Amino acid sequence: MGVIETHGLTKRFGELVAVDNLDLDVAEGEIFGLLGPNGAGKTTTISMLATLLGLDSGSASVAGFDVVRQPAKVREQIGIVFQDPSSDDILTGHENLYLHGLMYGVPRAVIPGRIEEALELVQLKGREHDLVRTYSGGMRRRLELVRGLLHHPRILFLDEPTLGLDPQTRQRIWAHIESIVAERKVTIILTTHYMEEADRLCDRLAIIDFGRIVALDTPTALKAVVGGDTVQLEVADSTAAAAALEALECVSHCEVREGRLDVAVQEVAQNLPAVFAAAGEIASFNVRNTTLDDVFLHYTGHDIRDESAEGVAKHMSRVRLVPK
Repeated sequence: MGVIETHGLTKRFGELVAVDNLDLDVAEGEIFGLLGPNGAGKTTTISMLATLLGLDSGSASVAGFDVVRQPAKVREQIGIVFQDPSSDDILTGHENLYLHGLMYGVPRAVIPGRIEEALELVQLKGREHDLVRTYSGGMRRRLELVRGLLHHPRILFLDEPTLGLDPQTRQRIWAHIESIVAERKVTIILTTHYMEEADRLCDRLAIIDFGRIVALDTPTALKAVVGGDTVQLEVADSTAAAAALEALECVSHCEVREGRLDVAVQEVAQNLPAVFAAAGEIASFNVRNTTLDDVFLHYTGHDIRDESAEGVAKHMSRVRLVPK
């Protein structure tokens, strides 16, 4: 039995099915990712698991406790880092951590030691008595990470933990998450729309789009499904080139994307001459490794960053509406 299990988990907002019949089985000690664009249902899913939102249908258990019948027991087992900053900026870092310890029933005599341990873990020693309003975005995020761990939960929910941070700070947060898992053996449920984040951190991940899981496996296995490296081509006639390329045995698939052809090619070094011959007149080309972005496109038919009104309208046929 997994430390988190859901069966047919569903949540509606009016006529929109935000989470649609979700089945999950997360093992203890795993970093499990929910990967998808904004509005895919990721935050709604963890809000139900954390007992912050009710279920419309289906069931869910966290650490062996039912989220509907035993919400207090569930809350004793979990920590959560919200998408938006939630630390009190008129308090110091130390005061935020101490208050959290009191609220979660950590014995007063134990709290100081846990705060010291937490500050060391995320390298905030020396700044703990400064007001949080003086912290950078990355410092505040690191504080919130260890605040969620202060009461020693079995499960930590991280909702877009590096949203809005610069690349260098994001890398540091990833390192802290990895050290937390290594030292505490905590199970982490991570929501993200950053491909690199999911690829680096997650043992397994579910690609979620319009409330549904469209693929679930390890990042390596998901990328293997797409197959091969990607050859990016700018050609004179993309329609004719795409048809010719898809006829090649070495080509797994060919997509017209952002004005170019993205061609998944097996044994690219060996088969590149055949690809060039089939493509016709080539203006430019590039070869890169397959990414989770390619996987997302493969399973959903659109890019994870396609969040425009046009993109949503194009794919609304995928969303099941509730009959009136």
